[in-house]
Amino acid sequence: MITIKKIESAKEMKQFVTFPFSLYKHNKYWVPPIVKDEIANFNPAINPVFQNADAQFFIAVKNGKIVGRIAAIINWFEVEKQQIKKMRFGWFDVIDDIEVSKTLLNKIKAIGLENNLEYIEGPVGFNNLDKTGVLIEGFDHIGTMITWYNHPYYKDHLEELGFVKEKEYLESTFKFKNVDAVYFNRISKIIQKRFELKPLDFTKTKDILPYVDEMFEVFNKSYAKLSTYVPISDAQIAFFKKKYISFINPEYIKFVIDKNNKLVAFAIVMPSFSKALQKSKGKLFPFGLFHLLKAKKQSKDVIFYLIGVAPEYQNKGVTAIIFDQYTKTFTPLGIENCIRTPELEDNKAIEKLWKDFNPRVHKRRRTYRKNIL
Repeated sequence: MITIKKIESAKEMKQFVTFPFSLYKHNKYWVPPIVKDEIANFNPAINPVFQNADAQFFIAVKNGKIVGRIAAIINWFEVEKQQIKKMRFGWFDVIDDIEVSKTLLNKIKAIGLENNLEYIEGPVGFNNLDKTGVLIEGFDHIGTMITWYNHPYYKDHLEELGFVKEKEYLESTFKFKNVDAVYFNRISKIIQKRFELKPLDFTKTKDILPYVDEMFEVFNKSYAKLSTYVPISDAQIAFFKKKYISFINPEYIKFVIDKNNKLVAFAIVMPSFSKALQKSKGKLFPFGLFHLLKAKKQSKDVIFYLIGVAPEYQNKGVTAIIFDQYTKTFTPLGIENCIRTPELEDNKAIEKLWKDFNPRVHKRRRTYRKNIL
């Protein structure tokens, strides 16, 4: 018999967060979170996303053992302002027992019914900055700190339970040597002169912070047309600034400003922390922080996390300025591999952006949908 237990205590939340550690114990591709950070992420007193969203967390228990988990999420901005009657689910992990998946997803359906929502979609997080999608290809490639990894049977469970493909995402990688430094330097100079633009590079985090709010203004505008778009609030921006900006190498963040010092484009790249997180085993101490700091300085793989261009500057070659700056930063560091985060397969603009680098799609992931009524 499978029972569903709602998370109501700190001890239970730790069980929710650490369940995947047993599920993927011998898997060399799964990347664990930092347990303390993951627990904080689910705390309404810490994470401002809960100002516009509700979440309930559940574990499935069979024969006295935890066999699955799921988060039930309602983003109220999405439901009330955008009129998208979506019941979200995320942080979905299960053993290979379809009855466990069925029981957990039925709980999501029940919460959706209670709130007069029309359909379920997942796995997704709270908004565009969260992890998304079930991995359907690329199980033999190491995950990243900003994506979920899962066993191949997740897809089978969802489809057998009547869920259908909603959105598909591609993850690609390319060799840094594929970036033609001479070409981008030439184009960058032309674009800067034509539109009176200027790149900003940084060596200190404190110099980046004054631009972060403006960066998210550009982010919200540049991503507004995507079907997954939910705006990022001021409180969430402040939270992101505090939690992440200080940990990203300042020289890996690039901005482009116009003649009035207004931000028109940005990119955030971070070192790959995947292997460091595996060595950390979910803990910062005693050695986890050492592994992360070492990766920050020495990783030869980088992840293109976010890139955005203000709508009025899109299709004008502004990203050439950004890539020119990255060639100048990454070449002395010996960067070898560039990894892209999940991008919608129908996002032709982003596909066009990367085509010159001969990217190779190495992973695919999907969100799944099912009508509630």
